[in-house]
Amino acid sequence: MWAFAPPHVDRRVGSSVPYMRLGVLDVGSNTVHLLVVDAHPGARPLPAHSHKADLRLAQLLDESGAIGPEGVDKLIQTVRDALEAAEDKGVEALLPFATSAVREASNADEVLARVHAETDVELQVLTGAEEARLTFLAARRWFGWSAGKLLVLDIGGGSLEIAYGMDEEPDAAVSLPLGAGRLTAGWLPTDPADPADVRALRRHVRAQIARTVGEFSRFGAPDHVVATSKTFKQLARLAGAARSTDGLYVQRELKRRSLEDWVPRLTSMTADERAELPGVSPGRSGQLLAGALVAEGAMDLFGVETLEICPWALREGVILRRLDQMASE
Repeated sequence: MWAFAPPHVDRRVGSSVPYMRLGVLDVGSNTVHLLVVDAHPGARPLPAHSHKADLRLAQLLDESGAIGPEGVDKLIQTVRDALEAAEDKGVEALLPFATSAVREASNADEVLARVHAETDVELQVLTGAEEARLTFLAARRWFGWSAGKLLVLDIGGGSLEIAYGMDEEPDAAVSLPLGAGRLTAGWLPTDPADPADVRALRRHVRAQIARTVGEFSRFGAPDHVVATSKTFKQLARLAGAARSTDGLYVQRELKRRSLEDWVPRLTSMTADERAELPGVSPGRSGQLLAGALVAEGAMDLFGVETLEICPWALREGVILRRLDQMASE
């Protein structure tokens, strides 16, 4: 059974414990992503393979909020494909989880049962708060203790996660239904977007975020603001940040002023026109405007002038948490 069961690890004093190959299977609102890493407790996970498929689960919900039969069939086949890739790459243990699209589906229990029955994969459904905490853990490990108080922002397909803290566990963590895919489907039905719809979405996004600001401001100003997710990476690339091919360790920043300049331009473009921009993938171009409105709103309301892009996010957080558990067993 593919689940959160680790392989045996020899912890005798003086023993040489090899790296193990772990796979994390992320069933998200936009994609199903298998990340394979070579991992060892106390060491940095080393990426070995990435396998992803665009599924758009958040857009497969019917009027009752359920994932329809066709969507479930696609999910099962996508999970099977990921399992095949995991086996081909020698994965010893798989950490499978699902986020907001499955979590909020009205037939979530039925979907999870079918996936388990037909693939033997038990998807762990993360709460929004768990997503925020695990993403925060990944950012903390990436930047280290010297980064001080961190404010971490993450825009997914279904939700926006915000977390803040000094330690590896954040002092505050929230999840808001402000994912780029969800908002595009619900608020921006035309291509290019109707300016009136954009204004209405902007008001909605800012009202939602503003409700949370007080919960974080009581802890004081952060020392470092970081962001994860494909949306923030694409926005940073538009603003002049280094390409992904330049490597993980190149510092990438996004300035609010640059983002504010880009929002009107993105509003006037079609999805196909956005796909021609540097760093923007065709699969994400339709969601980029909604994501930009969320990013702009979060940076403005939290008083952030510049943030840094963190290469690690939720998937790495899941791996790091599992390695911590293994080390303590």
